[in-house]
Amino acid sequence: MNGDRDKIFKALGDPTRRLMLDELAERKEQTLYELTARLIVKHNLAITRQAIAKHLAALEEAGLVHSQKEGKFRVILFDNEPLKHLLEGWIQ
Repeated sequence: MNGDRDKIFKALGDPTRRLMLDELAERKEQTLYELTARLIVKHNLAITRQAIAKHLAALEEAGLVHSQKEGKFRVILFDNEPLKHLLEGWIQ
């Protein structure tokens, strides 16, 4: 579990990744294109889809997002369960 915690904290340590999770929490399923567009337009973030894909890899390694192919699109799904489990030990 400690390795999982470290991955989660590392993923959450980056402000761009936190913005990505905010967007995915607001709208749980998004394509890479939709997420990129929302970050650029809503947050005035200068970022490429390739950079977002790298951030997504860190979030996916931490278990915070999952992706699946739907046709020719990659759909990204937010999973808040690891965050719930992370806090269980401290707030019980």
